Amino acid sequence: MDDKKLGENDCAVMMKPFSDVTKFHGHVCPGSAIGYKAAEAGLNELKSHCSQDDEIVAIVENNSCAVDAVQVLTGCTFGKGNLLFKDHGKQVYTFINRTTNEGVRVSLNDSFNVDILAPQLEKLRGAVNSGIATDLEKEDLKKMTGEVSQEILAIPYDKLFHSEHVEIDIPKKASNFKNVKCSKCGEMVSEHRAIKMEGKISCIPCFKG
Repeated sequence: MDDKKLGENDCAVMMKPFSDVTKFHGHVCPGSAIGYKAAEAGLNELKSHCSQDDEIVAIVENNSCAVDAVQVLTGCTFGKGNLLFKDHGKQVYTFINRTTNEGVRVSLNDSFNVDILAPQLEKLRGAVNSGIATDLEKEDLKKMTGEVSQEILAIPYDKLFHSEHVEIDIPKKASNFKNVKCSKCGEMVSEHRAIKMEGKISCIPCFKG
């Protein structure tokens, strides 16, 4: 798989190669290609480079393959507290530069559809996932997936996404919390997630029963 080449509108910020995403994600797929372009759009619009620490924040509204690409390109992670997940199931990504206080919201255009690029992709994927695909169909799926991913990477990000500069409250930096012991299961739980009732500490699973 060739690394993504910079297009005319991609010259502001140098991106990590798509091969870095593939190493992290484990395979090539349209989802990770879409995430690559989303992160590319956000960083270019903010004129920002990959976050060395937590100066960049990414708010993702889905938990698809795309998010792995966002992590690789932006340097945002759950551990650093600058990757925030909203379970909306939407191809929408918001990127914030804490240094400049700028934010950009990136949403996938409704005109884009993977099925248009490769009408047989979904059928092949269904056959492989159900275990009924032939060896030839498995090879066809792998080849088609790679080709579609490359097609996505070749699309200028401003043709693939709608980018809008937004004013947004800058999320607070991650805090360190001490662990406390759940009175029911005996396991340790972060203090800010513990529930206190009648003088006893409970973790969320035990509280829910």
